[in-house]
Amino acid sequence: MVAKFIGVGVGPGDPELITLKAARLIQGADVISYIANEENLSQAKSIASLVLDNTEKEQGEIPVVMPMCDDRSVANRIYDQAASDIQKAIIEGQTVVFLCEGDPLFFGSFAYLLERLQVLDINCEVVPGISSVHAASSALKLPLTMLKESFAVMSGRHSQDQLAEALNVYDSVVIMKAGRSRQKILDAINASQRQHEAKYLEYIGREGEVIHHDVDHLTGEAGPYFSLFVITKKQRDRS
Repeated sequence: MVAKFIGVGVGPGDPELITLKAARLIQGADVISYIANEENLSQAKSIASLVLDNTEKEQGEIPVVMPMCDDRSVANRIYDQAASDIQKAIIEGQTVVFLCEGDPLFFGSFAYLLERLQVLDINCEVVPGISSVHAASSALKLPLTMLKESFAVMSGRHSQDQLAEALNVYDSVVIMKAGRSRQKILDAINASQRQHEAKYLEYIGREGEVIHHDVDHLTGEAGPYFSLFVITKKQRDRS
């Protein structure tokens, strides 16, 4: 087999949502890479722990340790170093699998490594995973879109005006990365008068899962990184 760099989606948190293909590639990898915090703890690696525990071969690791800061220059230096480490492993004939929460190319850190390694002409592959958007829809037992309904995915990093505009334009809106932006998002939802159509979720499919069906009772204090809002029309046109 030709050594390559593979981004593998491990889903939103439930280890049983890892695909058969993802599990096979994880277990066949020579090196496992993943985003970790400064204590070397990784959400993606934790989700894939059942698969990794049943791997028979010895595997190297390339943790990509991200400090808790918003300095993009720091993040870029870390991605540059990780891409260099991954390139070296591949040149040595090792296949590197990068574990990605959700889907690798949907708000995924894998994308930053992919663009660096593609420039270096490294053989790359991507295996899709279940995103938190679809996991949230399933947890709520709520269709995201039906018939001609429009749909948008936003980030809590957008301004309140941008969020309110999306809520006024689209029938269904998912706002991801709600964490520290919770109050801003709530203000945008209230400004668009859609508070009675909004749901809030944390840690979908993981231990500590939280679902609020009534955001009027939700405080504006910062929440966890793994949180999102789902806003859909209460009255749906099925004609």
